[in-house]
Amino acid sequence: MTGNETSVPALELTGIDLHYGFVRALDGIDLTVMPGEVVGLLGDNGAGKSTLLKVISGAHRPSAGTLRVFGEEKELHAPSDAAAAGIQMVYQDLALVEAQDISTNLNLGREILRPGPLGWLGFVDHKAMRKRSEAELDRLGVRTAPMTRPVEMLSGGQRQVVALARSAIRVSGESRGILLLDEPTAALGYEQTKQVEALIRRMAEHGIAIVLVTHNLPLCEEVADRVVVLNRGRKVADIAMADTETDHVVGWITGARESQFVA
Repeated sequence: MTGNETSVPALELTGIDLHYGFVRALDGIDLTVMPGEVVGLLGDNGAGKSTLLKVISGAHRPSAGTLRVFGEEKELHAPSDAAAAGIQMVYQDLALVEAQDISTNLNLGREILRPGPLGWLGFVDHKAMRKRSEAELDRLGVRTAPMTRPVEMLSGGQRQVVALARSAIRVSGESRGILLLDEPTAALGYEQTKQVEALIRRMAEHGIAIVLVTHNLPLCEEVADRVVVLNRGRKVADIAMADTETDHVVGWITGARESQFVA
């Protein structure tokens, strides 16, 4: 966590349940993320990680529990509600338009129209968008390919950086925001993973609260301030990364280690 921290959590979940008929996918999950904090959300397949991200991102509505963003209770009926609350999700498929250039992808949904009659007709000001994109990436400390290069010509690491930067730009305004990352280094090589690690830390330094779902424990050790472990829909550990060991984390993930929350 950085000096951007405040006493009010950026994200606070209390007693989140999610039922599918008789199946309880999430069971009383509490989660707090402070501004500028990176929380690794860990667990085996089927533990409830992706389901919890879908609740936070507005894709699923919980059966019970409350969600607060900067102290204000929110009811998220759709991903658009989450986006309006300052929550952005970066999915594994990245959701980039590969035939378009980097600048266009960074400005999707917030295009700058040309002044005058051409703007009234919907013509986009590509030069202005490139200038804004370069300034925003400079602020984040991001170095990537030229703004005019199509995404389909980028490496896997460069594509991931573009997707992360696009979401970071959308949540790094005056109110800061919350970024949800789902396996951001899946299928990336060592150098590309290091590039993504550095960007995650820079985003945290800008006050963005980050929830990171990953199976990559070395990544978690490099960037996470705290880890939360789920097992079969329940939270079994919530501990600062500096206060635990890899063997302990693996034990919580597999169920070999007793939950921290046993009554």
